[in-house]
Amino acid sequence: MSASQDDSHKAGDRPGRRLGERYELIEQIGSGGMAIVWRAVTHGAEGFRLPVAIKRIDPTLRGYPEVSMMFVEEARVGTVLRHPNIVQIHDFGVDEDGEQYLVTEWVDGLELGQWVTSFTRARLETPWPELVAIAIEVLRALDSAHSRLDAKGQPSPILHRDVTPPNVLIDVSGVVKLADFGMARAMDRGRFTRPNIIKGKLSYLAPEMVLGEAPTVESDLFSLGIVMWEALAMARLFDAPTDADVVQMVRDAAIPMLGLKRPNLPLGLTTTVHRALEKDPKRRYRSAREMLRALTAVLRVLPDPLDSPVLARSVADARARLGAR
Repeated sequence: MSASQDDSHKAGDRPGRRLGERYELIEQIGSGGMAIVWRAVTHGAEGFRLPVAIKRIDPTLRGYPEVSMMFVEEARVGTVLRHPNIVQIHDFGVDEDGEQYLVTEWVDGLELGQWVTSFTRARLETPWPELVAIAIEVLRALDSAHSRLDAKGQPSPILHRDVTPPNVLIDVSGVVKLADFGMARAMDRGRFTRPNIIKGKLSYLAPEMVLGEAPTVESDLFSLGIVMWEALAMARLFDAPTDADVVQMVRDAAIPMLGLKRPNLPLGLTTTVHRALEKDPKRRYRSAREMLRALTAVLRVLPDPLDSPVLARSVADARARLGAR
């Protein structure tokens, strides 16, 4: 058992515990940043049960007002986004001990990183058409958030700033969901920094962001470009022993050519990924919709449409490969 799991049980969270008398914790499925995630089930009238995910503040961070504010901000941001490719927030509450919990929809499937790992372990290349189809769905989510209007009809974009493999979820039905949309703005608002919160995120930031500039549409697209480059190359892009070294790599933004690593990739695909990864934001795609159109054109060379059933089969096969290991 990891330290975070042990702390979670000491704090009272355990399989079978109910939060708010409705949400039963089933098993802890992940931890990282400032949160621990549980698979849970909602209990309603007449035996109604609904699978959900429950996010809890890591016990080691409880008691910090800034973290609590960030958690509340994440919930607030998530509730204003309604899109089929964005993980939806169902509820936000406080348990009998005064500790907060966030209830989101349950995505039964794999993280993108797990999907890629299933091919790596089997010594297979990731199928580029499926990866492109996944990226297109992520771009639909980003476009919805970037083009959001407020109640008065005025532009009020929400930027993700944490487009990373763990936040790209592929459901067993083949539906792609982008998670943790509210976390980036929550961290900006909270102005709270701890190494274990930002660990792993530096290598997915745009060059201008490590220089202290504000996030933009283009910086979100740069992050997606990193995710795509890594999934296709099956290697890390900005990987170094220390955070300082990673930051320097991100600043330099020296991107190895995908076409040299995988010569069989379509030119349109490698061109799209490298444009998203331009060091100068002005040379990148200016909107998620523009990048989406470019990737859609790449898929037109396929004889058959690449739809949700194809991705569903891919998830099932990936699960089988991971299970076999």
